[in-house]
Amino acid sequence: MKVTPVFSFIIASFLCYNGYSQNSKVPTVDKAAEKYAFVNVTKTYERIAEKGYKSIDLFQKLGNAFYSDLNMPKAAKWYGELFAMTTDLDPVYYDQYAKSLFAIGENEKANTIVAKLNNKLNHK
Repeated sequence: MKVTPVFSFIIASFLCYNGYSQNSKVPTVDKAAEKYAFVNVTKTYERIAEKGYKSIDLFQKLGNAFYSDLNMPKAAKWYGELFAMTTDLDPVYYDQYAKSLFAIGENEKANTIVAKLNNKLNHK
């Protein structure tokens, strides 16, 4: 089996899973991923989100999965949803969101995120 960045990310995200999700569908998907059924995990997460379920954990997983797969339009979309819920995030999310935005040509928005990251780092 070839180890891809998405596969590595999913393994790491499930090792760090903190049980934040309250939706019964998400833990079911997590269990499937733990059994190496990774092919449809991102698609399943995306369907759950598109049906209206919102959680910080879900949006982090989606953003990170698409970022790792270099699908920057979708990474930017899900990081945007994440930042709409909260800005109290680890600096890595600011960095990856900004890079995703730069990659799809949304430079002004990316510069705003970089400025917020710099502000956050300077006030630690």
